[in-house]
Amino acid sequence: MSENVLLPRESGEYIVKNAANVEVKPSGIQNLTKDIVEGILSKRIIVDQFVQHPLHPKSTDAHAVEWFFVVDTLNFCFWTPTDYNKYKVNGQSGYFALCAAINRALQDGLDITNPKFYSTLSLEALRGIFRSDDGKTQIPLLKERLNCLQQVGSILLDKWQGKFEHVLKSAQGSALKLLQTIVEQFPCFRDEAVYAGKRVSMYKRAQVLIGDLWACFDGRGLGNFNDLHHITMFADYRVPQVLVHFGALEYSAKLMNILKADKILENGDPMEVEIRGASIYIVEQVKDAVVKLLTDKYPEIDTSTVNSIMMDHYLWGYRRQHSKDLEYIPFHKVLSIYY
Repeated sequence: MSENVLLPRESGEYIVKNAANVEVKPSGIQNLTKDIVEGILSKRIIVDQFVQHPLHPKSTDAHAVEWFFVVDTLNFCFWTPTDYNKYKVNGQSGYFALCAAINRALQDGLDITNPKFYSTLSLEALRGIFRSDDGKTQIPLLKERLNCLQQVGSILLDKWQGKFEHVLKSAQGSALKLLQTIVEQFPCFRDEAVYAGKRVSMYKRAQVLIGDLWACFDGRGLGNFNDLHHITMFADYRVPQVLVHFGALEYSAKLMNILKADKILENGDPMEVEIRGASIYIVEQVKDAVVKLLTDKYPEIDTSTVNSIMMDHYLWGYRRQHSKDLEYIPFHKVLSIYY
């Protein structure tokens, strides 16, 4: 990561300060803060333990670290312009369809978490790995997924003895160092843009990978990081819907019309950068407010795991749980390898 790139938190602040098409609403930040604090107090949001999804490996699985690296290398763009939930694997859609496909490949005896295998995959072989339930729908951006796998696999074999675990251990418990190493070493994780004259970063997939490892290992062992405050929410196309719903994020009439018309934006378009940057900024504000409120009023609650990863898990899950209620808010559409 070059020195002139703003980190995600700083990027969010800079983008919001210069935004023309989005507005952050303090009253909505308060609404969301209240909802999350109530959720923590009522145990609706469990702070000290993430319920692991059955499709995720357990920390005791020998290949867990490599599994998450492969999955988060491919963790982008699951919607097709005509039907947003058409791509399904074993009944799962979106990100969980990806998990199901990787697990199916392992059950089929394919060494999918080994870079020796995936760095030399053919397009046809990858198409077979990602075959859909209906036999017709193809996972979006298949060639780009192949390029990403071949790229990271070759780099792991060349520089890291074929294991992402070595990259993880090289960070010595620093989430920031791991983030910097991932985006420096693996170009397909370099989720950056030029906005208002500065180079900004979102680093969605790199941060998701760190969050996944932290959650998988329950913050211990390989998932123990001493500086998780550097990790922000994972700026995608779904969480902003929740932020608009809570009144924390507001779109200009011009932007709303573009979104309603289902126009596909280019990656790096100022409108896209503003939606993602404002999402990071809002969740950082909510996180700070939640920690302050709990510390001041409920000192008995351990806030050490109240971080942006937890916030993102909650908001992302909220969107899936309330998908029908949130349909009135259009999401921004970008065909990109970054989210």
